[in-house]
Amino acid sequence: MSRSARPVTVLSIIRDCLDALLHPSARYDALTRARHRAFMAPRLLGSLAAFAAFPVYLVLRGAPSAIEVAAFAWLIAPILLSWFLSRTGRYEGAHVLSSLALAGLIMAIAATTGGIESFAAIWLVVVPLEAALSASRRVAAFASLLALSCAGLLILLGQFGCLPAGELGGAERGVMMAFGVASATLYAAGLAFGAESLARTSVTLLSREEERYRLLARNMSDVISRHQRNGAVQFMSPAAEAMLCVPVAQLHGHGLFDRVHVADRPAYLTALSDAARGDVRSVEFRLRREPTGSGRSQIDFIWVEMRCRPLDQDLGRDVMREAEVVAVMRDVTDRKLSEQALDQARSAAEDADAAKTRFLATMSHELRTPLNAIIGFSEMIAQEQTLMLAASQRKEYAELINASGQHLLSVVNGILDMSKMESGNFEIASEPFAPRASLMHCCNLLALKARENGIDLITDAPQDLPVMTGDPRAFKQIVLNLVANAVKFTERGGQVTVSASASASQLTLRISDTGVGIAPDDLKRIGSPFFQCGKTYERRHEGTGLGLSIVKSLVALHLGELTVQSKLGEGTAVTVKLPLVYTPPQAKPAESKIATLTPVLRHEVQDQPALVKKSA
Repeated sequence: MSRSARPVTVLSIIRDCLDALLHPSARYDALTRARHRAFMAPRLLGSLAAFAAFPVYLVLRGAPSAIEVAAFAWLIAPILLSWFLSRTGRYEGAHVLSSLALAGLIMAIAATTGGIESFAAIWLVVVPLEAALSASRRVAAFASLLALSCAGLLILLGQFGCLPAGELGGAERGVMMAFGVASATLYAAGLAFGAESLARTSVTLLSREEERYRLLARNMSDVISRHQRNGAVQFMSPAAEAMLCVPVAQLHGHGLFDRVHVADRPAYLTALSDAARGDVRSVEFRLRREPTGSGRSQIDFIWVEMRCRPLDQDLGRDVMREAEVVAVMRDVTDRKLSEQALDQARSAAEDADAAKTRFLATMSHELRTPLNAIIGFSEMIAQEQTLMLAASQRKEYAELINASGQHLLSVVNGILDMSKMESGNFEIASEPFAPRASLMHCCNLLALKARENGIDLITDAPQDLPVMTGDPRAFKQIVLNLVANAVKFTERGGQVTVSASASASQLTLRISDTGVGIAPDDLKRIGSPFFQCGKTYERRHEGTGLGLSIVKSLVALHLGELTVQSKLGEGTAVTVKLPLVYTPPQAKPAESKIATLTPVLRHEVQDQPALVKKSA
């Protein structure tokens, strides 16, 4: 156990020592760290081994020659090169200096041992091989030219007889040549193993990085994609399957483009094209999501925000070359729904503000007119002795004051009833009553006003209408408001028809007129509190706009249905369907026999299709 653990410990100590010598710029990148370590380790170990073997060489060889002393002295150069790399971190510069040092050593030995025929000349082949570990074409090219230059210089010097003649015999020269070839081969093998180790380290690191990015892409909720300039998808992260409920393979090519909403395709392609030219673009568009479950026949679109940029900034500026775009997409449907909800709330608030303005304008007219009449005629009665009023005039003035007071009371009661309905405090007192008698009573009350306006009021109520259970006061209020509106908005010579019929479970009232009708835009808002058709300054009829809103709420409280049909210039028909037997919703014990209207927003009351139906 100790034998196997010891080498690991020694290697760890050597690795730690080498890491301590690395330049700070090489400590944070694994591949750069491996290259620096591969450069320094063999040179330091080789130099130390050579210095350790020098005493043994002296014992075996005896007194060394000058060239041998120079060769051993030259072995300090690798240590200096390692120190240079450790201090500066200039990896290519260290390889250039290493090539120069090795070439200089080879030239010095070859020049004294036979020139180009020296055993050391074979080492010139090692110079470019060693430079190849720098992973730089410039360094490899420099080393190759340096080796060729040294070889050419040795040949030239030999041809001109500038080199000393070799002192070795034929046998010794063969031995030294074998030594040179063997040592060069062993060194080249070491370089080959070093290159293989660096390549393996590079592949391992690349595999780790790819796995890291794959893990990141698999676990990101955002979708990462790579596109061509024309929008074709070349890569799509697995998050797209969860977003669009479709396999990623179906989104490659133009599969994603086919799912973009037709109206959003120009913006989608424009953003990719701009990004391919080097700009950073952000665009929002709709994507078709594959329906799941029971909704397979429905088309489902989600809102997506895509931020795209060129994959290569420099390439994106070159319009002559095909640029790729990397994009990040995220689902922003919830944010879009929130924005739409905010827009609807803003519109509702604006409508409420406009309704308040109309209400103030209407109430100022509705209240000022009868109040002026009450104040004016009451002052005249108070000054009857001065004005010498007759009994008939006092009676007429009192009737006008009473009529104005009754009008004010009806306005105030309408506002109070509407407030109670919206707050949920309006009570329904359910009891049996005869709907025909209530209907005829309401029509008789309005017959005089219809006659004064020159309008025919026709009532069609069968004698055999069954008794119904509900709130008789609310029933009368429904009929009075609808018939009064029909009479108010019908021109002289027109006709108002009130009919009633009963089925097995409900009573149907229909009030139709030949009046001015309602515009389609106004028909959508019929029944909203304080809403009146047309513009406020164009009104020709009195009223607060609460009549139909009260009718709508009372019908809803009775679990009935209100339908308004109208055409501008041809008249209006209002149909009310009420259950013959009103069954109040389940109430708390303390609220038995009382049904209340749940408070809702005005736009919610306006848009309830189950209670009110409008058609032009």
